[in-house]
Amino acid sequence: KRAAGRGGAAERFFKGIDDLPVMPGLEQVIGAGVVFDTPAGRIVEVAAEGAVTRAQVEQFYAGVLPQLGWRRAEGGWRREGERLRIGFGTADGVLTVRISLSP
Repeated sequence: KRAAGRGGAAERFFKGIDDLPVMPGLEQVIGAGVVFDTPAGRIVEVAAEGAVTRAQVEQFYAGVLPQLGWRRAEGGWRREGERLRIGFGTADGVLTVRISLSP
Protein backbone atom coordinates (compact mmCIF):
# COMPACT_ATOMS: atom_id res chain seq x y z
CA LYS A 1 0.00 0.00 0.00
CA ARG A 2 1.12 3.51 -0.63
CA ALA A 3 2.17 5.66 2.25
CA ALA A 4 -0.22 8.39 3.28
CA GLY A 5 -0.50 10.92 6.05
CA ARG A 6 2.14 12.23 8.37
CA GLY A 7 5.52 10.58 8.68
CA GLY A 8 4.84 8.05 5.92
CA ALA A 9 2.34 6.15 8.06
CA ALA A 10 0.48 3.34 6.35
CA GLU A 11 -2.89 4.20 4.89
CA ARG A 12 -5.62 4.05 7.54
CA PHE A 13 -9.19 2.85 7.10
CA PHE A 14 -12.40 3.65 8.96
CA LYS A 15 -13.37 1.26 11.72
CA GLY A 16 -16.73 0.01 10.51
CA ILE A 17 -16.04 0.57 6.81
CA ASP A 18 -12.79 -1.33 6.44
CA ASP A 19 -12.34 -0.59 2.74
CA LEU A 20 -12.79 3.19 3.02
CA PRO A 21 -9.58 5.11 3.74
CA VAL A 22 -9.46 7.93 6.25
CA MET A 23 -8.21 10.99 4.40
CA PRO A 24 -4.79 12.22 5.56
CA GLY A 25 -5.42 15.19 7.86
CA LEU A 26 -8.55 13.62 9.32
CA GLU A 27 -8.86 11.48 12.45
CA GLN A 28 -11.80 9.17 13.02
CA VAL A 29 -13.97 10.21 15.95
CA ILE A 30 -14.19 7.00 17.96
CA GLY A 31 -17.55 6.56 19.66
CA ALA A 32 -19.36 8.78 17.15
CA GLY A 33 -20.23 5.93 14.83
CA VAL A 34 -22.92 3.31 14.46
CA VAL A 35 -22.54 -0.12 12.84
CA PHE A 36 -25.27 -2.70 12.45
CA ASP A 37 -26.54 -5.26 9.98
CA THR A 38 -30.11 -5.45 8.74
CA PRO A 39 -31.77 -8.03 6.50
CA ALA A 40 -31.44 -5.45 3.67
CA GLY A 41 -27.70 -4.85 4.32
CA ARG A 42 -25.35 -3.04 6.65
CA ILE A 43 -25.90 0.44 8.02
CA VAL A 44 -22.77 2.27 9.11
CA GLU A 45 -22.18 5.85 10.22
CA VAL A 46 -18.70 7.15 10.97
CA ALA A 47 -17.26 10.58 11.64
CA ALA A 48 -13.83 12.14 11.29
CA GLU A 49 -12.49 15.60 11.94
CA GLY A 50 -9.46 17.70 11.19
CA ALA A 51 -8.02 20.97 9.98
CA VAL A 52 -8.87 20.41 6.31
CA THR A 53 -11.38 22.05 3.98
CA ARG A 54 -14.58 20.62 2.58
CA ALA A 55 -13.12 21.06 -0.92
CA GLN A 56 -10.05 18.99 0.02
CA VAL A 57 -12.25 16.20 1.41
CA GLU A 58 -14.50 16.21 -1.66
CA GLN A 59 -11.47 16.13 -3.97
CA PHE A 60 -9.83 13.28 -2.03
CA TYR A 61 -12.90 11.05 -2.02
CA ALA A 62 -13.79 11.91 -5.64
CA GLY A 63 -10.38 10.46 -6.54
CA VAL A 64 -10.44 7.47 -4.18
CA LEU A 65 -14.03 6.20 -4.36
CA PRO A 66 -14.08 5.31 -8.09
CA GLN A 67 -10.92 3.22 -7.56
CA LEU A 68 -12.88 1.25 -4.94
CA GLY A 69 -15.81 0.56 -7.26
CA TRP A 70 -18.07 3.44 -6.19
CA ARG A 71 -19.99 5.42 -8.83
CA ARG A 72 -21.47 8.89 -8.39
CA ALA A 73 -25.21 8.80 -7.86
CA GLU A 74 -27.84 11.30 -6.81
CA GLY A 75 -27.01 12.45 -3.31
CA GLY A 76 -23.77 10.49 -3.02
CA TRP A 77 -22.19 7.29 -4.30
CA ARG A 78 -23.42 3.75 -5.10
CA ARG A 79 -21.73 0.35 -5.17
CA GLU A 80 -23.26 -3.13 -5.25
CA GLY A 81 -26.56 -2.16 -3.69
CA GLU A 82 -25.05 0.20 -1.09
CA ARG A 83 -25.24 3.99 -0.91
CA LEU A 84 -22.47 6.16 0.56
CA ARG A 85 -23.15 9.75 1.60
CA ILE A 86 -20.69 12.33 2.87
CA GLY A 87 -21.87 15.23 5.02
CA PHE A 88 -20.05 18.15 6.60
CA GLY A 89 -20.19 20.36 9.67
CA THR A 90 -17.84 22.90 11.25
CA ALA A 91 -17.30 23.88 14.88
CA ASP A 92 -14.47 26.03 16.25
CA GLY A 93 -12.64 25.93 12.90
CA VAL A 94 -12.57 22.13 12.81
CA LEU A 95 -14.32 20.35 9.95
CA THR A 96 -16.35 17.26 10.84
CA VAL A 97 -16.96 14.78 8.04
CA ARG A 98 -19.86 12.35 8.49
CA ILE A 99 -20.00 9.30 6.26
CA SER A 100 -23.03 7.06 6.12
CA LEU A 101 -23.36 3.73 4.37
CA SER A 102 -26.77 2.13 3.85
CA PRO A 103 -28.54 -0.35 1.58
